[in-house]
Amino acid sequence: MSGARPTTTPELVFANSAGEILDYAGLSMAGNAAGRISLPEPDDLIELPPGSELFALPARLPIGIEPESGEVALLDSNPYQPGDPISAVAAFMAPAHTAIFSAAYQTKADAQRLPLFAYTAVGWADGKFWVAAFRSDSDCRQDADQFNQRLLNQRTRKHLNRHKDNRLIQHLGKCCLTYGCPAARNYFLGRWEAPLPCSPTCNAACAGCISLQPSGCCPSTQDRIVFVPTEREIAEVAVPHLEAAPRPVASFGQGCEGEPLLQASLIEKSIKLIRSRTNRGTINLNTNGSLPDAVERLARAGLDSIRISLNSAQPEQHRLYYRPKGFDLAAVCQSITAMKRHGRHVSLNYFILPGCTDDPTEFAALTELISEYHPDFIQLRNLNMDPEYYLQVIGHRADVPSLGIRNWVGQLKQKFPALNFGYYNPPLR
Repeated sequence: MSGARPTTTPELVFANSAGEILDYAGLSMAGNAAGRISLPEPDDLIELPPGSELFALPARLPIGIEPESGEVALLDSNPYQPGDPISAVAAFMAPAHTAIFSAAYQTKADAQRLPLFAYTAVGWADGKFWVAAFRSDSDCRQDADQFNQRLLNQRTRKHLNRHKDNRLIQHLGKCCLTYGCPAARNYFLGRWEAPLPCSPTCNAACAGCISLQPSGCCPSTQDRIVFVPTEREIAEVAVPHLEAAPRPVASFGQGCEGEPLLQASLIEKSIKLIRSRTNRGTINLNTNGSLPDAVERLARAGLDSIRISLNSAQPEQHRLYYRPKGFDLAAVCQSITAMKRHGRHVSLNYFILPGCTDDPTEFAALTELISEYHPDFIQLRNLNMDPEYYLQVIGHRADVPSLGIRNWVGQLKQKFPALNFGYYNPPLR
């Protein structure tokens, strides 16, 4: 959480009607923690990471802090061009960075729901943009400077031409070239973690699903896979990658699919086929953890690690977000137990929304879960969803102040010194 800090308090930024982002010295930047607005501390701020994007937020007015009084203030018009409509601005950070505050704004009555991204507080100082965040993983595997687009295009097209009969490789080519999926990009560059999507269906209807949303809602960010690959197609992706890539991981369960546990038989056969050809690398499963019996089978088959996505350690909040079909948080915890029984690695892909994740009640529920089930790792993933809509979905009320994300992480590390933190699935062998 160390690094350069601004020499002065960052100023509020806003977007004018032309989409230009401007700074305003009359107000300092503000941070939002589930509706509680405050001035970020200097240690909360880092330079906007390379590869991040800035978004203008339609029908949302920026909120800042009065420099003299410290009072919260709304900026409702362009101070440089009276009458010009303005919008709040948020940062969508590059991977491996975790938000400390969300963007602060007031939503108009006619506002549409925001698309499925994360919205971090951003300001301007010293000729730079600053975000309320910290780097949560030093691994460079998805850093912007790791990708040469020209080289990537060449290698991807060459690989696609060599494997025209493998539907999975062709699907990953679209993920790479159309959606810019970092995992697919790294697969075609022959390094680190490769994706193995396999399930076109799901047993949940997550409010923030990035591959399937109801008609008329905010659009999904990518298309879901429409076929079930064979174990041969899966092995043709996984085996060469695990044999040759540095720090290799091959992961079932991607953003472009449903729930991979619904294809447990296929995954079991695929793991056995892969391991009949190579013992190198980590075979991982990203999942909602809904089917503990299936997890037990996969652990016996040789699954090395599992990453279970979790919005909350409270059963009701979990249910309200996942909208599960035939499972609950207790079943998810049984999946953790199944993996641990076989000595396998367990990560929680824990969604971070400042003011909600670090709510004292949620913190107590998470510490109880960790104490009872002993996961090995927590991946700090920003919640990609309209923050206000998410709070409505789970019925969250900020009745008491939150712990603060930095304090939340610090307390978890103190309570559980053996627990590791990061952003990515770690290579285990």
